[in-house]
This record gives sequence, C-alpha cells and structure tokens, in this order.
Amino acid sequence: MLSRRTAPVVLAAAALVAVLAAGCGAPVDGAATATGGGSAPGQDGSFRPGAGVVPAGLEEFYSQDPQWGSCDGFVTDGAPLASRVECARITVPVNYDDPAGETAEIAVSRSRATGTKIGSLLVNPGGPGASGLGKATVGQGTGLDETFDVVGFDPRGIGASTPQVQCLTPPEADAERADPKVDMSPDGIARIEATNRDYSARCAERSGTNLLAHVGTREVVRDMDVIRSVLGDEKLSYLGYSYGTRIGSSYAETFPGNVRAMVLDGAVDPSQDPIEATVLQSAGFQQAFDAFAADCATTSDDCPVGEDPAQAVARFRALVDPLVDHPAQTTDPRGLSYPDAITGVQQALYSPNLWGSLRSGLSALREGRGDSLLLLADLYEGRLDDGSYSNVEDAFNAVRCVDDPPVTDRAQAGVGDTAFRRAAPFLDDGRGTGAAPLDVCAFWPVPPSGDPHPVRAEGLPPLVVISTTEDPATPYQAGVDLAAQLGGALITYRGTQHTVAFSGVACVDDAVVGYLTELATPPAELTCQ
Repeated sequence: MLSRRTAPVVLAAAALVAVLAAGCGAPVDGAATATGGGSAPGQDGSFRPGAGVVPAGLEEFYSQDPQWGSCDGFVTDGAPLASRVECARITVPVNYDDPAGETAEIAVSRSRATGTKIGSLLVNPGGPGASGLGKATVGQGTGLDETFDVVGFDPRGIGASTPQVQCLTPPEADAERADPKVDMSPDGIARIEATNRDYSARCAERSGTNLLAHVGTREVVRDMDVIRSVLGDEKLSYLGYSYGTRIGSSYAETFPGNVRAMVLDGAVDPSQDPIEATVLQSAGFQQAFDAFAADCATTSDDCPVGEDPAQAVARFRALVDPLVDHPAQTTDPRGLSYPDAITGVQQALYSPNLWGSLRSGLSALREGRGDSLLLLADLYEGRLDDGSYSNVEDAFNAVRCVDDPPVTDRAQAGVGDTAFRRAAPFLDDGRGTGAAPLDVCAFWPVPPSGDPHPVRAEGLPPLVVISTTEDPATPYQAGVDLAAQLGGALITYRGTQHTVAFSGVACVDDAVVGYLTELATPPAELTCQ
C-alpha cells in the first residue's frame, strides 16, 4: 500500500511530501487564557524570551536565551542554508510529564526581519521526518521578510535536532530499498512481516524507547510553544505545509489561546484513519498520473507511456514490472530496483515541474537504463552523494507509528490493499491476493499517543487553509473538511501539484501575506489558478 512521506525534501523544483499524522490532546493548562493580539515587544522594541503564557513547571525552558550563530554543522540533508540564515538550539524535555528528566535539543534557523518586525513566523515543511531549517527563507520578496523573523526548525528526533531517530545503517537502507516486497502469498507475507518486525526492533535498539515514545506530534506542538515563547512572541504565527498542517491543527487544539495566525497548505484531515487516508491519497496519485500521461501524449513525439492516455497504465506497467526480477542497469552498482522506480515516479508526480524529468526517466528505462529514476528515488529517500542518508525515512516511520493506532488485523490490511490497488491502477503490480502484511507500526515497540478525530478547538482566531484541486498527496476535500473543522477561510487553488504558497502564484501569495501581516481574512471562497 502507498504509505509515503509528506515531507518536502526540496531540491531543484521538487517539493516532496506525503501524508500521515497524529492525534492530539486536550488544551494544556493555562494555554487558553493567553492575551494580546500578537507578539509583545518591550518598550525598546525588543522581543524577549518567556513571552506569553508559560505552563507551570516549565519556566526554565520557556525563558532560555538561545545563542544564535553560524549554521555550520546544522545541515543534515545536503542542502546548504542561505548566508543570511543563523541557527541555534533550544532545549526541551523529552517527556513533558517529566521535565526534570532527559532533554532534547531542537535545531532552529532564522532569517531576521529587514523592516519593522511584527514577530516570528514559524514554518514547517511537512513529513513527518523532513528538516525544516531551509524554510527560514520562505516568502522572500513578498513582504514577509520585512515584517517577520522567518523561523524554520527540525522537529524533535529529526535532522540536526538531538537525540536523533536512527533505525537503519546506510547499507541496510540500500538493501531494504532493493527488496520488491510484492509476494502476497502466505509465505511472502510472513517474510515481509519478519522484515518489518526486525526493522522495528532495530529502531528500538538504536534510538531508545524513551525517544520513540515521545517523538510524535503530541510532543512537537509542545516544543513549538516553547519556541514561540523563547522567540519573544506572546502568540504563534505559523505556516505549515502538508503534514505540517497536522502539526498546526494539533497546536490549535492544544494551545487555542496562543494562536495569532495560522496558514495550513496541503491539508491533512486529522479525522481520517490511516487506511482511509492512504486509499484517498492513492486515488490522488492516480489522478496526477493520468494528468501526466495526457500531457506526455500532447507534448512528446515519443511519449514513453504512449499517445493514448487510456493505454498509459498498461504501458507504464510494462516498463516497471520486469524490474521485480531484473533491476535496470545504472552507473551506480545498485541498479534500479522495482521499489526505487515506483518511488522515483511518485516523486515526479508531486509537481508538473518534474514531468519532463519523469518523461526522460521513463524513456531511459524503456532503453534499459535506470539512472534518472534512481536519482529521483535517492532524493526522496534522503540518500546523499557519499552514500549516507539523512534520517528522513526512519523519522517518518517513528512519528507515524506513534501518531495513529496501528492496523493489527490482517483482514483489515487485506481490505485496504485491495482498495488501494483499485484506486491506483498504475501502482498495482497485479500480484494482489486480497491479503496483505502488517506494516512496521504493528510491531512498534511503544504504544501510539494519538488517534484520528475531528479537530476540536474553541476560541481560535480566523485561520486560513489552502487546498489544491488536483493535489496528489493531500486530496482537495481534506482541505475543505479541515477548514470546516477549524472554522477557517478556504483558499482553493486549481492545479495539479502538492502545496502552493510562495511557489509564485500571486493570487495565493498576496492573500497569505495580507493575512499574516494585517490579519486580513481572505475573501470568501477565494479561488486561484
């Protein structure tokens, strides 16, 4: 079944994202009593740590003064940060119920406001598992950089934050990616489940169960509130992409009185269970594949999936199915495995900007060469040029496995697999049997800390949700439903891509900047294209 990240690993024109997320809890004591319309600069215009509501017993964390400096040594995904960005670390409890116990260090980045400062804008790119340090330059040239310190962060356990979730060594990750895992016979299912059980055990051994139990969205929103106060903001201004929308809605539930402004782009509906979300996402990817195939037929004289879009799925399967038994040749000795081919294709379907790369990659595969699709898969999986990996994939699993209850009923898993194959024929290898293995979360060493439910948050200011009509990873209706749950304004973008804010669509960007800077709610039913 499709179960990929929603984390934007941004490289060239690509913003990778996927989908799974967490539940959240009741409001933290005192959070709903926060006062003030935004940040609270002192009489000298400065913003000091310890701003806004500070939960009892956490004063030392909320009042710390981070030491900002060079970002050397902070980057873990191979993407250098802009020269104007500075970095720091903020200390938080691993377990907020035991603030005197083990601590974690959250890596944060900041691009300072160039004009009169409103406050800080915290940005999360999605995931779970993606580094957010590179988001400190979001919105440059739109006015945001004049009025906000734009702040990115690596959520706990991820990227440059410590301790870090670690499950597989680089050779183990390479081997895992090479395994097709398509045998749905009883023996094949048993073998896949044994691999998943072993993966979970390695995560426990190498990361520790204390970190794994407290790496979910429930804790990330607590960390965000510490960051808010440490940066000197009485209330939070936030921009979340993709899975970052789940973090945002969870923060709104937990700290409703601490929200100044919130933009959620590429929405995850927290009321959906994981199987439902996966099936709907697979349908979204099928829609994106169909759009790619139609475009390919009209823009290429030799489209690798044919000139008839109705035959595109069959042509595509003819290209990728042989890889199950015979990986394609690449200059890299690994070759292109079947799973990596599918991953590379999924990545390219996130944005039309990558459809040209997908055409050339499939054309090369037709000739027996897999280098282009392997490169796309490596970018998605966080594999760096030296063969090492960021921890994006391990963190993705660690977060999703505590954010939602696992599927432990094999019959239910089989029903989900059948529905997935029906929703996304281009991803169906034709080997379905009506049965399916339990995934790694069924064997996870710690219990979940969240569950699917509609957002419940009283006293929120107006929020903004952006949803794209043909979004492959977070289908449009999820944004409609999240806006309704939050009582927020909905901006509709007509297009085929995942997330849109500050990607160059003036209609969207103008509305978002006006909202964040002036708290001007966008017009009702605003539609952009």
